[in-house]
Amino acid sequence: MAQRDYSSHQQKIISNYYKNLDTILLTRLQEIVTELYLAETAKKKKQLWTRVEQALTKLKIPAEIKAHILEKQNIELLANHLQDWLRGDK
Repeated sequence: MAQRDYSSHQQKIISNYYKNLDTILLTRLQEIVTELYLAETAKKKKQLWTRVEQALTKLKIPAEIKAHILEKQNIELLANHLQDWLRGDK
């Protein structure tokens, strides 16, 4: 892969993105929880739970917690964990 030369402004943007990635992913999970509550079809719910799994993986949530959430596919369970993570309790 070719080496890219980024301006200092671009480097700051990239740095800030990765520095705040956990917050970005938690916000994305909050949005998914809302979408899950509103989802009407099983197909849409399945797609959203796939996105939940991807976000949990990127957040490096412990495997047992991730498996439990995905096994139950309970929106309230996910929302409760999400509240804990937003407070910093991973």
